[in-house]
Amino acid sequence: MKPYSPQVVTFGESMALFLPSQQQSIERADSLQHRFGGAESNVAIGLARLGVDVGWFSVMGDDPLGKRIVKAIRGEGVDVSRVLYSKDAPTGMMFREQISGRNAVHYFRKGSAASTMTPEQLDEQYIKDAELLHITGITPALSESCKNTLYRAIEIAKKHGVRICFDPNLRLKLWSLEEAREVILKLAQEADYFLPGWDELKLLYDTEDEALIDSKLNELKATCIVKGKGDFNVIYEQGVQTQVPFYPAETVVDTVGAGDGFCAGFIAGVCKGMNTYEAVRIAAINGSLAVQTYGDWEALPEWEQLQQRLTAQAWIER
Repeated sequence: MKPYSPQVVTFGESMALFLPSQQQSIERADSLQHRFGGAESNVAIGLARLGVDVGWFSVMGDDPLGKRIVKAIRGEGVDVSRVLYSKDAPTGMMFREQISGRNAVHYFRKGSAASTMTPEQLDEQYIKDAELLHITGITPALSESCKNTLYRAIEIAKKHGVRICFDPNLRLKLWSLEEAREVILKLAQEADYFLPGWDELKLLYDTEDEALIDSKLNELKATCIVKGKGDFNVIYEQGVQTQVPFYPAETVVDTVGAGDGFCAGFIAGVCKGMNTYEAVRIAAINGSLAVQTYGDWEALPEWEQLQQRLTAQAWIER
């Protein structure tokens, strides 16, 4: 029997998330809610809800936090059969609060189990038989071994003709901008789909010059989907730019996870055989719905809910 591989494979750190209720500060809160989050597992959950066969893996601490997270991700319909557990390192944690109306994140992930990932732990067959590998710029920021693991996963994907989707997810709390530039711009050259935000690009290319950034994107072989360039998401494909309007959110409650929702929607569209424009429309709706309740992934819609928005709502600019 041929070993099982899902349609989409992704991997990275998922952490226990603690946050106060009622938008209090952590310093003054009497209790904290316990959730979890991580860019790649958020995307995986989003894909599963949209009917895409998806697998996520990581190294988690062999502790109650790690086991709780894996069970929850499995419960969302994501294959977690390649997850490993470490007895020597803990599951990472993050604490989030609102300060002056803006989210502040405090990481406790240095030396976490996920940061110990090594290339030898990858299951080549699992990646080889997938259609698409989704990666982010967070994983190489965790440690040198994580960076090497990511490079090895890309090598496997390219060897076997697996498409690569890359979201830079620039996290300057994890590494310096100079370190991030060197790695992320290299990874962009390896991708088939590159999903940066416009503000990320200005930092990565160290310029405010729109024409220069446009030229850099046009040099990439990847189809680039740029989030938030003015009042549009913009597709760069074969030297042509196509603007795709935002999808309006009735209410914005929590913007965390919007980019992961966008990414899940785009990949789902690609997996369902849509063209790039159609996939970005799906991405925009998915990202819009993700911000309308609290949590990193809790508001991500099912496919039927997304289809209702696609067919019943006017496609308008924000």
